[in-house]
Parts: sequence; structure tokens; C-alpha cells
Amino acid sequence: MGNTLEQVSDRIQLPFHFDVEKLQQDVTTLIQNDFFIYYKVITLRGPAHQINPSLPIPPLADDYADGTWCDWLDTKELASSSYLKEVVDFFKEHATVNLVRLLRLEQQAKVKEHTDPTLAIHIEKSMVRLTIPIFNTDEKFYLNNTQVNMKPGECWYMRLSDPHRIENGPTERVNLTIDVIPNEWLKSFLI
Repeated sequence: MGNTLEQVSDRIQLPFHFDVEKLQQDVTTLIQNDFFIYYKVITLRGPAHQINPSLPIPPLADDYADGTWCDWLDTKELASSSYLKEVVDFFKEHATVNLVRLLRLEQQAKVKEHTDPTLAIHIEKSMVRLTIPIFNTDEKFYLNNTQVNMKPGECWYMRLSDPHRIENGPTERVNLTIDVIPNEWLKSFLI
């Protein structure tokens, strides 16, 4: 008998592993071209009207978490990064992928404890954020006051509606985050 969505662990390493060297090559190229923008983020897939300003702006959403409030497009940065695109396309083959970003955290940076109320599989109309560390040797990621030991190339689901915080070490970290709408394929790895 399987678990229900409410019984899903707060952290699960998924059985996908990606080539760390290829991930790091693509990210290094993007960093050298200084594509990082506000809050140390490179958006690789985002709301269509933000990627292509000629598209109409959708009406304000009641609930951004369900992902249907707008169309989503890949960015030129994703198109220029062959292996990152391959990784994102893998998930697009199996699920609806919305927001995809590279999140860069400077050395010694701290992210205060917080919750993301719509990033958990058990919440109706939620999004699930998958995390793939790329450059990640010194980061201490705490979920429910317990460290999650993520290694580059691994793929993780974490129940981010629970309290979490980050304490970075002496080197910067870069994670790939992929927000997907939960479906039966994804649930099969979590339940």
C-alpha cells in the first residue's frame, strides 16, 4: 500500500543523475557572459510575456502556483546551453515545466529561514520545485532543521512549504531549479 501525498517525505533524492561536468561547462559559459541578473538568477524558462515582450500580458492570476496563469517559454540562455536544455527537455517530456532558473548564492551568504507555501506535492494546485546542484561544495541546506546533503548532478524534491534555510560556505553555489506541475509520472517517484 503506497503513501498518500500528505505522507510524502520532506526530502527525496530522485533516481535521476545528470552529468556534472557538462552542467558546469554550460553554467561557466553563462557566468562568463555575465547573464546573471537581479538576485543572482538566470531565468532559463519563464512567463512568455516576460521572455517575449511583444506577447500580451495575461490578467493577474488568483493563484500563481498552478502555472496556468500564463504561457511559458524557454529563454535564449537555455537555447545557448546544450546540456542544460537536454536536462530541461527530459522533464518537459514527462511533465509540464514552468519556471526554470539557475540560482547563484555567493560565498558565505545566508538565506534566512522561510517557507514557500505553494511548493509541495501535497498542496492542491501546487508546484513542485526540483533542485539539481551544479556547483555545490560548501552549502548547508536545512529543511525542518535537518541538513539535506545534496551533491552536484543529483536531483532532489524537497517540501519547501516547510521551514528551510541556507548557510553557504567559502565558495559560491549554483543550483538548477525546475518547477513542474505535479502529475502521475512525478508522483510515482514520491509516493
